[in-house]
Amino acid sequence: MSSRINIARPQSNYSVDPHGLSNSRPSSGYRSADPDDPLEKLKVFSKQVEDNVEIYSQPLKPHLPAIGRFLIVVTFLEDALRIVTQWGDQIWYLQSHRHFPWGISHTFLIINVITMLVGSGAVILKKHTEYAVGGLLGVVIIQGFGYGLIFDLNFFLRNLSVIGGLFMVFSDSMVSRKSVFAGLPSISETDRRKYFLLAGRVLLIFLFLGFVIQGEWSLVRLFVSIIGLGACAMVAVGFKAKWSASFLVLVLSVFNVFANNWWSVHSAHPQRDFLKYDFFQTLSIVGGLILLVNMGPGGLSVDEKKKTF
Repeated sequence: MSSRINIARPQSNYSVDPHGLSNSRPSSGYRSADPDDPLEKLKVFSKQVEDNVEIYSQPLKPHLPAIGRFLIVVTFLEDALRIVTQWGDQIWYLQSHRHFPWGISHTFLIINVITMLVGSGAVILKKHTEYAVGGLLGVVIIQGFGYGLIFDLNFFLRNLSVIGGLFMVFSDSMVSRKSVFAGLPSISETDRRKYFLLAGRVLLIFLFLGFVIQGEWSLVRLFVSIIGLGACAMVAVGFKAKWSASFLVLVLSVFNVFANNWWSVHSAHPQRDFLKYDFFQTLSIVGGLILLVNMGPGGLSVDEKKKTF
């Protein structure tokens, strides 16, 4: 007992570091963030926005996947309805301007209508989604060639975004499955989902790029374009993806109502159909962004990498 007391008693010649191995500099300790730093203020603001998005989207969150899937296919449903209600005009255009032989034009339209109706119904009901997405992708491609719009820049960019939305649907439907050939090298379902999410994110932003490069410029358009391009870049790389996708949903929804207001144009005016087409296509891209808000950006994103580190 006395030996422990002697050991604990301090000696006058005792040195804390007899071998001089310690760092002579005093420890700086943890350096707290400067609240006046603009970057720190931006981080705090973005965190508040993310929290608000999370809070206010809670009541809708259980319904977001269904809303997103429906909006993605609404352009196909509208297109099928337009073909049926304008059957004679469609046949005349394909035969007169696209030089489709009689019968081939009818078959082309029938295949498109059936594929769009069946594929859209399957996507909404989440039944056989892989085949439904494949069929709708086929419709996008063959319509581009059939109507001669494949080289139209606006059509091309919009349909890239629609394809991105379909990729988001496909990613949303993917579930983990065991490989049939266990032990053989193959891409897992999880990895495949990450790649489809990445492709979907990148393709979704092409609609906004089309909005930026076309149309008349104004101060408001310039401001919205700069902010929107920043949000598009964030969606593409998956940085603050839910926040930026929510922002694009808001911007595109407002833009769609005011710019593509087909209901205010007379039914006999030829511009009505073009505005209607653009309106429903924009809704489809909004649906893809809603699925992104619900699912997150996936493994191949800055947000996911930040969790790792």
